[in-house]
Amino acid sequence: MNKVIELSPRLRMVADLVPCGSRLADVGTDHAYLPAALLLEGKISAAVAADLRPGPLSRARLTAEEYELAEKISFCLCDGLKGISADQVDAVVIAGMGGETIRDILKAAPWTRERNVPLVLQPMSTMAELREWLMSNGYEIREERLAQEGDTIYTAFLVGAGEMPALSPAERLAGRNTRDALRGLWLDRWIRKTDTALNGLALSKQEQAVQRRVALEQVRTGLVDMKKEWETWQ
Repeated sequence: MNKVIELSPRLRMVADLVPCGSRLADVGTDHAYLPAALLLEGKISAAVAADLRPGPLSRARLTAEEYELAEKISFCLCDGLKGISADQVDAVVIAGMGGETIRDILKAAPWTRERNVPLVLQPMSTMAELREWLMSNGYEIREERLAQEGDTIYTAFLVGAGEMPALSPAERLAGRNTRDALRGLWLDRWIRKTDTALNGLALSKQEQAVQRRVALEQVRTGLVDMKKEWETWQ
């Protein structure tokens, strides 16, 4: 029987965005389950498993040995993409990190934009900051997907070089509207977070707080409008 790796919903979402036939760099690979699964499925031809720490990279090597993939996965102890050359790979995954960390990795690797390398990004936080940075630095988000594990919903972006139309404040926070079945829950999450922030600012009379409240009210209006649009699609 052929060996398979059952990926979590979050990693399966990421895997589904990886271009077929690519040589993949998996940044922050940990156990290397993602590249190993894609190799076993025949979706990618080779992989570089990269991590900042020796421990995760050792676990990645064990995965490659267990699934007899040592000849197809190379290993790189490095910070982000700093140890990977542009001619080694033609797709990159950066998953399970904060949006600002992902931004910093891409800042240090301008070849990803210059060579229009497909990027699959799965931020765990500061998504608005990452979307804004991509929009301002020559990248476009071509697709966003959602996945749910327990009560948590995750998002992933497929990104490439290009000019991205301006995002509204609400879209910077929650992404452009889609027909995804999880989109309603995703928008509800951001509406609740925005309401919490607005409640915290409600009693403040400081000018900065007033300006922040006005901005958040604009965001909330955008989120509610997207939720109404999504509901018409169901």
